[in-house]
Amino acid sequence: MGCRDVHAATVLSFLCGIASVAGLFAGTLLPNWRKLRLITFNRNEKNLTVYTGLWVKCARYDGSSDCLMYDTTWYSSVDQLDLRVLQFALPLSILIAMGALLLCLIGMCNTAFRSSVPNIKLAKCLVNSAGCHLVAGLLFFLAGTMSLSPSIWVIFYNIHLNKKFEPVFAFDYAVYVTIASAGGLFMTSLLLFIWYCACKSLPSPFWQPLYSHPPSMHTYSQPYSARSRLSAIEIDIPVVSHTT
Repeated sequence: MGCRDVHAATVLSFLCGIASVAGLFAGTLLPNWRKLRLITFNRNEKNLTVYTGLWVKCARYDGSSDCLMYDTTWYSSVDQLDLRVLQFALPLSILIAMGALLLCLIGMCNTAFRSSVPNIKLAKCLVNSAGCHLVAGLLFFLAGTMSLSPSIWVIFYNIHLNKKFEPVFAFDYAVYVTIASAGGLFMTSLLLFIWYCACKSLPSPFWQPLYSHPPSMHTYSQPYSARSRLSAIEIDIPVVSHTT
């Protein structure tokens, strides 16, 4: 595995992270988290379905694509605990995942554009390319956990609502989109961890996130001559002799 170069695992994890964040954006904005189906037995009327999202609510007749009622103030009056939790969890997980993407990009750029000779001024930097990827993997895992747990809770909360009232509640496809996006975040984290563990045994200051010993000037400086290495205080004094 090319640990000192931009590897396919890191590029694939970055692309997978972008797709997962896009899926979380879609799941957050979609008004299709829960639907309430109201069935009428009057032949002159149509059945009504109420689609509930995190921010808006829409009511439609069967066979119609237009909203009979579109409530844009639903976000401030959500009375369902699972949706209220998702209002905080999903935006926060998106921010965490975007921070992880930024760290992953910094790590790849640092690997791609690094110099072949280490910079003495940056020798004491504790976090470099692999450090960025390692922290990004942890953040991806955290974001996936924060988005997956409340999304699965929606499924069980629907069962609770159907038992409490009537079996008219059902979760919609926004739940599937968010769960799939959370799975993508876990896959991104797994790829970064696999790359890190595969490269951990490589002794190179270019990729290790933490130096095992403080770098010194002697490590990165040009080699001294054989005479100067004998003593740090040895001084050669020229002797001038006069001939008569």
